[in-house]
Amino acid sequence: MTNTNITNFRKNMFEYVNQAVEYNDIINVSTKNGNAVIMSEEEYNGLMETLHLSADSRVKKEILDGLQEPLKNCVSEDEVEW
Repeated sequence: MTNTNITNFRKNMFEYVNQAVEYNDIINVSTKNGNAVIMSEEEYNGLMETLHLSADSRVKKEILDGLQEPLKNCVSEDEVEW
């Protein structure tokens, strides 16, 4: 995460936005009235998908159950028919 103030962000906006897009860096911009966060669309979409899946209790349970499954019981990529 990169932290900057609004004055510095305004001067270097292109570089900060490019840093967020190219490197998925989160930019925290501080102002007198509070902070703002700049992130890439890819990072934002991933966050929204995680929130969506976490809100579905069935999906959440399947994920948690899968984490408890021993690795030896998992199907290897060689065994999956695509």
